Amino acid sequence: MSKEKTSFVYVTYIRSTPEKVFEAITKPEIARRYWGHENVSDWQPGSDWQHIRADEQRTLQLVGKVVEVVPPTRLVITWANASQAADPGSYSRVSFDVAPYDEMVRLTVTHDELEAGSGMAKGIQQGWPIVLSSLKSLLETGQGIDVFAKPKAA
Repeated sequence: MSKEKTSFVYVTYIRSTPEKVFEAITKPEIARRYWGHENVSDWQPGSDWQHIRADEQRTLQLVGKVVEVVPPTRLVITWANASQAADPGSYSRVSFDVAPYDEMVRLTVTHDELEAGSGMAKGIQQGWPIVLSSLKSLLETGQGIDVFAKPKAA
């Protein structure tokens, strides 16, 4: 019996170019500035993809495969916790669609094939908005935001 799947879609508009947005997602040295992690791959279809914490421990947190690459408009990867890499059922999929939109870019991130109610589904609902806000901030102002910030107590 297969588990129920869900998806999460986030759309943001960034004063930038498709090339700069695509580079920010795929270049480790840029991703670390807004995500606190590096996305490491050679970005060829079928290649491994790793999400490595940009600190002294360099913890491998997420893994997957590159499914589709059409620079600078589309990137599709699979996505799983590194601790669940051996379980094919633990993988979800993330699609980054980058579209020119007047003097800016519309970035649509679709995270689908998620197990409904799972820790991953809950985590990405909080994670994607702050990560993509930080990406927007970095590309528009030169500085990302703290993606590890916690809500202030009331």
